[in-house]
Amino acid sequence: MTLDAARLANLDAFLIDLNKAAAAEILPLFRGVHGLTNKFEQGFDPVTEADKGAERAIRALISDRFPDHGVIGEEYGEDRPDAEFVWVLDPVDGTRAFIAGLPLWCTLIGLRFQGSPVLGSIGQSFLGELYIGYAGGSRLINRDGVTPLNVRRCADLSSAIIATTDPEACFTDQERAAWTRLRAASRLARLGCDAYAYAMVAAGTLDLVVEAGLKSWDIEAAIPVIAGAGGLTTDWRGAAVGQQGGQVAIAGDRACLEAALAALSPSAV
Repeated sequence: MTLDAARLANLDAFLIDLNKAAAAEILPLFRGVHGLTNKFEQGFDPVTEADKGAERAIRALISDRFPDHGVIGEEYGEDRPDAEFVWVLDPVDGTRAFIAGLPLWCTLIGLRFQGSPVLGSIGQSFLGELYIGYAGGSRLINRDGVTPLNVRRCADLSSAIIATTDPEACFTDQERAAWTRLRAASRLARLGCDAYAYAMVAAGTLDLVVEAGLKSWDIEAAIPVIAGAGGLTTDWRGAAVGQQGGQVAIAGDRACLEAALAALSPSAV
């Protein structure tokens, strides 16, 4: 099977419906009673009823509309992960931001076709923002209408605005040292934005995001959105990001990305 323009447009419209269903579950619980629990006995990995309810709603719509599609989700695991079409879900990426009442969490929904990410969305429903796209083009849908997404050019790392979520919690010692080098070489760094930072690269307000220890549901939805806005997503060696996630670099400008990868390399010590 090939993924032609008509089929892709149909899936794109369905992706918008999935985001609406997720928002209906999440928004009543944001800054309210959200049923926080901890997944781990040691450490802190929060989950709320918003995470669970949104993923259930997304899965139910997929099962009803496309019963032959597979699903991989953070909260409820895998269902036919080797199917031709597989949806990859993180219903609330940034649960820590969610429980803190900060509108930096996102709903991440990606679609694989024959093993590769082809369509994705980054939704921030409290702000009324949906960043959605594929390699042929990405757009922002918000209360003002629809706006094409375009990364900005920033060839010089010393002029770049960069971001990561939490270098203390998410990086190994070696990765933290690499981040420190990268931060020293850049103009400005922001922390704690989770997947919302990906959207800002697509929108042209951030130049670079680096993360580590990611799962597939943390990143796959962003790859088509970034590509459609003219940006790039690689691992820290410049290779394609695999289905397991891991280390990731997202940039709007290839020259900026290459400079960042040089700073991140262990040989830069």
